[in-house]
Amino acid sequence: MALKTLNFPIHWRSKPSLPNADRPILRIPPRRSARPASPVVAAAANWNNGFRGIGDGGAASAEKGVQKNVDLVTLGNLCVDIVLGVPSLPPASKEDRRAYMERLAASRPHKNFWEAGGNCNLAIAAARLGLLCFTIGHVGDEIYGNFLLDVLHDENISFVGMSENVDSTANIAAYETLLCWVLVDPFQKHGFCSHADFSEEPAFSWMTKLTEEVKMAIQQAKILFCNGYAFDELLPDLIVSALDYAIGAGTTVFFDPGPRGRTLAHGTPDEQKALELFLKQSDVLLLTSDEAESLTGIKNPIQAGEALIRRGERTKWVIIKMGSKGSILINRSTVSCAPAFKVNVVDSVGCGDSFTAAIAFGFLHGMPTINTLALANAVGAATATGCGAGRNVARLCKVLELLKQSNLNEDDKFWSKLIEGNSLTSEVLLLSKVTINGCNDRLVRIPISNVVFELLPKFDTACESSVTQS
Repeated sequence: MALKTLNFPIHWRSKPSLPNADRPILRIPPRRSARPASPVVAAAANWNNGFRGIGDGGAASAEKGVQKNVDLVTLGNLCVDIVLGVPSLPPASKEDRRAYMERLAASRPHKNFWEAGGNCNLAIAAARLGLLCFTIGHVGDEIYGNFLLDVLHDENISFVGMSENVDSTANIAAYETLLCWVLVDPFQKHGFCSHADFSEEPAFSWMTKLTEEVKMAIQQAKILFCNGYAFDELLPDLIVSALDYAIGAGTTVFFDPGPRGRTLAHGTPDEQKALELFLKQSDVLLLTSDEAESLTGIKNPIQAGEALIRRGERTKWVIIKMGSKGSILINRSTVSCAPAFKVNVVDSVGCGDSFTAAIAFGFLHGMPTINTLALANAVGAATATGCGAGRNVARLCKVLELLKQSNLNEDDKFWSKLIEGNSLTSEVLLLSKVTINGCNDRLVRIPISNVVFELLPKFDTACESSVTQS
């Protein structure tokens, strides 16, 4: 995506509006005519007709007797990114940043610089891997909201609205689509600004309960994904109610606290309680090494992951994202480590979201943990070779290209130092081009050639089909 150089022109503000009562809350887009609908899509399209369908391998919830036909739903964090080139990133002080934010919001950039952001990144990346995805959240009935819904529709992602509890006395700006200004300086460093940064309350604090449509979406889903940014929009009690409902419905919960994890840990009592519940009750936790350290006080990422596993009541996987070094997946019996792929990084925005989409794919398909990490690293790396997130996240053919090249950023000293000296009781798997086991009895090197051989058949046909259609 090209970047616009920011100048501050005359003041302009779009006319805000309340949610349109005529807009359907559940919007299920048809597949493009060139792509025949799968049994899952056909079942999901009949969602409101008895709330049943024939799933493509979907697991039923024993408690509810409901067929789970939706692979992944995301909770909140739907926004439009405005990607701008700026001479310098926003100032540090809150008041100066607020003034900077007001100048940004005073004029509407050209639509060429808009992009779907937030959890749209994850949903788009997951849909391109072949998962059936829904997004749960709020968008306004204005130009930005319509843009976001159009992008989701074009990517074959369904939208489930949360706009039932409308307060007619509230400021109508409280119902507008959230904007996030993604600012890029001449050195390709990023800064982010949003009105949510300057509010004491969540942006959509007028939402107080889950709608029946939202409950149905969670009930039908195999995975509910939530991240820390949801707390910028929704009240902690509402987010916790989604967690509770998912657990009751037999839906797997993925949680990524992100940078908000640190502030939530020192936030209001409700925020602290909600964070603790998600850390204990989620099935899969995803964190960067810095985030894992801030939440556990443990610097070594493997030890931090093991601490989170022990702390969790339902936790099956803890994934630690190590940036250019790669990633780690810890479960109760094994530690899996995968070096990153070497690529020319153009833009890192959206890489973590894309990575998570592939983790969800591997989890749902029962893939070996080392295969799941290899796929996730490839999807994240493929996104890094593009510019921006949203519709620019990884496409499947680029992912497969990186897997076939298998150009790993191997650093034996780094991984050996990470593993040595730990009182690890788990077996350690390390993705590598080297097939000989290390001197450590617990270290097992997994040849990437074997992993790629197992991964490619899952996607080659889909990639050929997408190329033909394009």
